[in-house]
Amino acid sequence: MIRLSRQQAKTALVQLSDRFQATDYHSDHLAIRTKAAYAMGDFGGAIPGCMQVFFLLFFLTNIAGLDAGLAGSVLLLGKGWDAISDPMIGWLSDRTQSRWGRRYPWMIVASIPLGICFFLHWVVPPVSGWLLFGYYGLITILFYTAFTAVFLPLGALAAELTQDYDERTSLISFQSAFKIGGSLFALVLAQVLFGLFESPQLRYPLLGSLGGLMAMISVYICVFGTSKRYFQQEAKRLAITRPPSLPFLQQIRIAFSNKPFLYAIGIYLCSWLGVQVTVAILPYFIVDYMQLADRHLTQMALLVQGVSLLGMAFWNAIAQKVDKKTVYCLGIPFTMLAGVGLFMLQPGQMLTMYGLGAIAGFGIATAHLVPWSILPDVVDLDELNTGQRREGIFYSFMVMLQKLGIALSLFIVGQILSHAGLLATAGSKEAISQPESVLWAIRLMVGPIPIAFLSMGLVLAYFYPITRTVHAAIRLQLQQRHD
Repeated sequence: MIRLSRQQAKTALVQLSDRFQATDYHSDHLAIRTKAAYAMGDFGGAIPGCMQVFFLLFFLTNIAGLDAGLAGSVLLLGKGWDAISDPMIGWLSDRTQSRWGRRYPWMIVASIPLGICFFLHWVVPPVSGWLLFGYYGLITILFYTAFTAVFLPLGALAAELTQDYDERTSLISFQSAFKIGGSLFALVLAQVLFGLFESPQLRYPLLGSLGGLMAMISVYICVFGTSKRYFQQEAKRLAITRPPSLPFLQQIRIAFSNKPFLYAIGIYLCSWLGVQVTVAILPYFIVDYMQLADRHLTQMALLVQGVSLLGMAFWNAIAQKVDKKTVYCLGIPFTMLAGVGLFMLQPGQMLTMYGLGAIAGFGIATAHLVPWSILPDVVDLDELNTGQRREGIFYSFMVMLQKLGIALSLFIVGQILSHAGLLATAGSKEAISQPESVLWAIRLMVGPIPIAFLSMGLVLAYFYPITRTVHAAIRLQLQQRHD
């Protein structure tokens, strides 16, 4: 990566920002095209993310023939590596100096191995046992390294594009809506490919190749569409005199001494542990417990994501009137209620299942919207306290927790199913009836376990300290300091 001195980078960025002068970039208001371009990046990120969550564990156990416990361990291994790489990449992106700013070089370069490694996830090599585990473990580590290098800097852009409380919520609502749109696209693509191709050895690699390609294209659209606003804001940032940058470990200590940040990551982790455990067990719930054809998996997922997308507009409108944490406390109980219903559901009650899925999706919209919209406010508080802007550090831990939440959920599901005695179905042409212990474990993971995680998130949201009024005071003090 080409490195410039701070003065060289500042001069280059000022020259770029002068080319992009326009009235709609002078205020904290963002043009719709800028919001849409930024959100397009997460549209691309949601495609491989959705495919992994809905299909990867099922693919590893039922298509590749990997033991359920080993399959869960593969994904936990990848996330364990993320626990190390996320903060380091966040810190490095904060310190990157180039004529393209701090974030874009990472996004542009890393999107290529991202697409390639995602495709390799869905290839079954001619090996078995521990060699198969080693193959998928290595590919998972490489994939998540590239994923972090792209989407962590992309996430940090949200705090840099605007400093307005409500405009940030609007930007995150665009981001969340496009993210759900990416998930819907992935599910529709899977539905089409699964309908066109009978062979799993053909349809899964096709799914991976198309998903990886779409992720790469979306990142480049994001870079192109946000560059005007970003270069303007980056030039302003460099014009402000700040204290010298601190060592990596000291920055981490400062981040974790920020009390609202601890609340934010707690809310996020609890939210996505609850949601992802449900998502990970959903294929087994539909196929093994409800005794439905696997096409109902994508149809159920499309319903949940579609209702969540529609709910995003509703909750964003509510967020313009009340504090962000209030939106979360109003929305998440819908998902918890749906979890109770799914736990009590009996085989044959298909229409009820879909109705509960719609209720869950309406509440899940707030899990998409709120945690990411409160994080930029945490960055502002940190700037007030320290004089530094550390978007990369803060966003790195959020991204890490997102992946850790997915990995833990898949690991939990894999381990519980393995201990419950899940019967492998790889290569079997006949339907296999799972033992009662497995069916009971599936019901627990679709209802009570996710509800427990979501309940903890509700408690943390209730006590989250940065309200609309508090944030206005933070911004006022920062403005006075900059002036």
